[in-house]
Amino acid sequence: MSFNPVTKELVDALVDALGEHKVKQDPDILQSYQTDQEGDPRFHHMPELVVFPESTEEVAKVVRLANQYKVPITPRSGGTSVSRGAIPVYHGIVLVLTKMNHILKLDADNLYAVVETGVYTSDLQDAAKAKGLIYAGDPCSATSCMIGGNVATNAGGDRAVKYGVTRDQIYAMKVVTPTGDIVTVGKRTKKNACGYALEQLMIGSEGTLGIITEITVKLLPLPKYRQDVVAVFRDNAKALRLPNRLTKEGIVATSMEYLDYKAINAVAEYLDVTAPFAEEFCVYVIMTIETFNEAYMDEQLVTIDEVAREMGAEDVRIIEPKSTIWNLRRNFGEAAREASPKYYQEDFVVPLDKIIDVMEAIPTFEKKHDIPTITCAHIGDGNIHTALMNYGFDDDEWKEKVDAFHADVYPLVYSVGGSMSGEHGIGYKRVADFAKYTDPAEFKMMQAIKKALDPNDILNPGKIFDLEQE
Repeated sequence: MSFNPVTKELVDALVDALGEHKVKQDPDILQSYQTDQEGDPRFHHMPELVVFPESTEEVAKVVRLANQYKVPITPRSGGTSVSRGAIPVYHGIVLVLTKMNHILKLDADNLYAVVETGVYTSDLQDAAKAKGLIYAGDPCSATSCMIGGNVATNAGGDRAVKYGVTRDQIYAMKVVTPTGDIVTVGKRTKKNACGYALEQLMIGSEGTLGIITEITVKLLPLPKYRQDVVAVFRDNAKALRLPNRLTKEGIVATSMEYLDYKAINAVAEYLDVTAPFAEEFCVYVIMTIETFNEAYMDEQLVTIDEVAREMGAEDVRIIEPKSTIWNLRRNFGEAAREASPKYYQEDFVVPLDKIIDVMEAIPTFEKKHDIPTITCAHIGDGNIHTALMNYGFDDDEWKEKVDAFHADVYPLVYSVGGSMSGEHGIGYKRVADFAKYTDPAEFKMMQAIKKALDPNDILNPGKIFDLEQE
């Protein structure tokens, strides 16, 4: 891909458009935006310029100038991508949206809110809760990620079992197109059959088709009753069969999470706590049940207890939302990153009934390729996060091992109807593998859409695919 460098002429034009305090070339600032959550410096890329717009109109001005000078833009909000999605692969401009951080409207009577892209997800959740409502999107990184990034990656998280992923929480959004136009896509309606669902196209497009600046989100009533439950298994295969069985029994869990034994101990060490039940091999299945009726809550808990024990759980008990067990699950990523800064976190997702096929194969691949792993999962929706741990491999050996692991696991995932990413996105971390395992006709459709909307390939180039890929 060929782009022009940032010139003094472009910098001066941006200063005129935004003001000097929003256009930065200081070396320390450039360095701080060379990566997101990627800890391997081999994949870091230094931007030439960082800009901090404060409105949709200012974003549009930046995009128009970038097209005029043919300089790439990498949009960025919280910078919490684990798929290298906010790294400026082709240098150019990093456009930071953190100053657009206002909740513009929260209508408790009509169950919606309008927020700017730089609002922290947890701040939106807290504002909704204060009105007796919930914003149901709930990535594990809610306190550090921002709503715009959630939309751009179609983030999932703990509550996806019941409420779905980010795209299920969105009515409409304001977007700056790759050529600098401002458009509102979607409607605050339950139905809309007018042409293409462009808001759904933008969701999950990872900043390659437009820069999302304002989002109208759905809010829901806050359930009156909540209970968190852990089922402890000494047999991993039995634990893996639990989600599908509970679904068949009519259990409507808000969350259903999983930690394998190695993950339990790794995170316990990171947090310096004692992991309950982990004096010998065990795995956790952690569930949250929310209802508006106390009697129905009791029925759900009784069914969970009976079914889990029938499936082989050694213990089933109610826990607190901030218990050690929940903290172990929520700190999985931080613990993996602390132990292995160059770790590779998988994100494959499979149909619920196929979880066991993949999870049972992982130890075989781990042994075959001599690559340590720890695993957590959103087990209620089939989303598996196996972390490949680099405990001292050099760069060439590490790449060889990761590639060999993928050569085994990805064909299995796709053969059972799954895909390589459930919620983290492709970024530029999975570009080669995405091209390899995606149906060629589907791949060409995606490239055609990108070329049509972004003729100069200005927005987040190198993410999801390169336009030259076949």
